[in-house]
Order: sequence, then structure tokens, then C-alpha cells
Amino acid sequence: AFAPYGDVLVCPVAPGRDYFDQGLVNGRPEVGASLSLAHVAPLSEMPLRVTRMERHEFSSQSFMPLDAERYVIVVAPKAGAGGPDTEKARAFVVPGDVGVTYHIDVWHHPMAVLDRAARFAVVMFRDGGPRDEEFFAVAEPFLVALD
Repeated sequence: AFAPYGDVLVCPVAPGRDYFDQGLVNGRPEVGASLSLAHVAPLSEMPLRVTRMERHEFSSQSFMPLDAERYVIVVAPKAGAGGPDTEKARAFVVPGDVGVTYHIDVWHHPMAVLDRAARFAVVMFRDGGPRDEEFFAVAEPFLVALD
């Protein structure tokens, strides 16, 4: 169900290596890759109230948990008039041993961590300028509850 928005990154069960290169996309060839580490505090309350979303118009973005239990990702397709189509937003609970890559230009909520603080390695293409990311204030905030 996540395929229209990105790739699910699962470590191989047997010794070896799987490659996820096809999901790494750079829409600005002059901009280099960025590797960062993020420490994310857990959500203070549920349900999650989505008030803003973000996108990286020219870059995929990968999150690989280094130390996490579970996290929630919220994605939405682009609306015809621009911004995210929040009516078609989807939420996924991801186990702490699984990573994700958001496709280029996919609207998503900032990282939302469950259970306890988490640490992630993050890979994207950025130059530190304003075109690296775009934030959108959701006109009608919505709630994401866990079943």
C-alpha cells in the first residue's frame, strides 16, 4: 500500500546485502547527497494531529532506524491545486527495524515516533537552500489514530 509513495527498506534475513538504489532520486544533479542523524522524541499524545506536511520537490528522502520501536508515517498525493491532498492521506505504522524512502515530491508529515525516543540515519540530496524542502500548513487539520 505504500508503493505509490516510496519504498520499504527491509534488511535481508540471510547474511548478505540488498540494494535500494532505484529509490534514491536527485532532481538537481548539481546538488550532492546528504547523510544526517536524527534523534526524534516520541509523540506526547495520540491521536496524532496533522497540522502541516512537507515535501522535497527535487529529492527522495530515506529514513533508516538505528534505534527505534515503532513510528508513524503519514503521506498524501499532490492535490490538483498544489499542496497535499489530505482527503487521500494514508498513515502507516512502521516497525523499528524497517526503513522507508519517500519518493521525490511526496507530501509527508514530519517523523512521528511511538513508544520511546528513536534515532534515524537520513539520506537525501540537499544544498542547504530554500528549495530543499517545502512546508504546507494544513487548512483543515486531521487526526491519525492507531487501531
